Amino acid sequence: MMKSKKMLYLSLILFIASLVLNFPFPHESPYGETVASVLNIPVQSVNGLHYVGIASLALLIASLYFLTKSVEKYHGRVVLVAIVLALFAPSMIASSFQKTFATGIYAVSYERDWSNCQFEMIGETTLRGECELPFENYSRNDVQFTIEFYEKYYFEDDVLMVSLMNNNDPYEVKLKGNERKTVKIESNIDVSNMENHIEQGSSTGVNIIIKSGEKIRKL
Repeated sequence: MMKSKKMLYLSLILFIASLVLNFPFPHESPYGETVASVLNIPVQSVNGLHYVGIASLALLIASLYFLTKSVEKYHGRVVLVAIVLALFAPSMIASSFQKTFATGIYAVSYERDWSNCQFEMIGETTLRGECELPFENYSRNDVQFTIEFYEKYYFEDDVLMVSLMNNNDPYEVKLKGNERKTVKIESNIDVSNMENHIEQGSSTGVNIIIKSGEKIRKL
């Protein structure tokens, strides 16, 4: 069945590199984007092309090519298994790591899809913000961290929304061991010095940053 071990080893190296670039931990963005940001390498072009995603796809295609060259038969089955692994392995590995070996804020799972913030003016210069953020601590030990908010996609002409909650940060959160909890954060925001601000609105899929000492996760 095996035709070339060299081709197989090269395929495995490229395949693992592709998985690493797409690994969704410890931040919300893939690990490749995190490394690129640290090295001051742009992750996206002005036309919206994601360099990390393109590089990951190119590595995957190359790995599949060398994989088919390394075996004598069952090419279709082997490629199908590799594609399934590429799609599901990164998230499964990250989830398994959090639930077994991770400690501190790395053991904290944030269900961003279920998060939301509501905003409404309660006076001429005061904006009321209320956010609900669901967390789960997979560790047996208590975890304490602070929360900040950020706008994932923000352009010069956009009006700030969730990041307005940072006017009264930091927000301290404590999760007990193996605790699952929806944290509610409320804040009265002074908008008297803002030329342009929202008067009411809502946001789902809220992006946050959690910190504990020197440890930071962007979720």
